[in-house]
Parts: sequence; C-alpha cells; structure tokens
Amino acid sequence: MLEDILLIVIGLVIGLLIGFLVARHIFKKQIEENPPINEKMIEAMMSGMGRKPSQKQVRQIMQQMNKYK
Repeated sequence: MLEDILLIVIGLVIGLLIGFLVARHIFKKQIEENPPINEKMIEAMMSGMGRKPSQKQVRQIMQQMNKYK
C-alpha cells in the first residue's frame, strides 16, 4: 500500500518535471520564431503603410498593445 502511494508520488513528480522542461523548450522556440513586437517594428509597419509616425504615436500604440497582453 505504502509502496503504491510512493510510486504514484514519484511518477507525478517526474511527470511534472518533464512537462515543465518540455513546455519551457516550446516557449523558448516560439519566442525565437515570433519575437515580441517593439517600437521599431511599429515604425516599420506604419512606414510601410505610407505614413511617418511620430514618437508619440508609436508610444500610444505600444501602450494599447501592452494593455491587451
């Protein structure tokens, strides 16, 4: 009885550890493939649409994006 409980607890700990490591690896891979947006990306996007954004506009867009994270 005690051995069964011990095996279950050990299995859960090992499963949690493996799950954590796999999730961390996947998260790092996603961040490398899709980096978070920054001010330079917003400037490039707006310039691509044909307008030159002011620094104030860029900051406003960054604040709006951070509000919805």
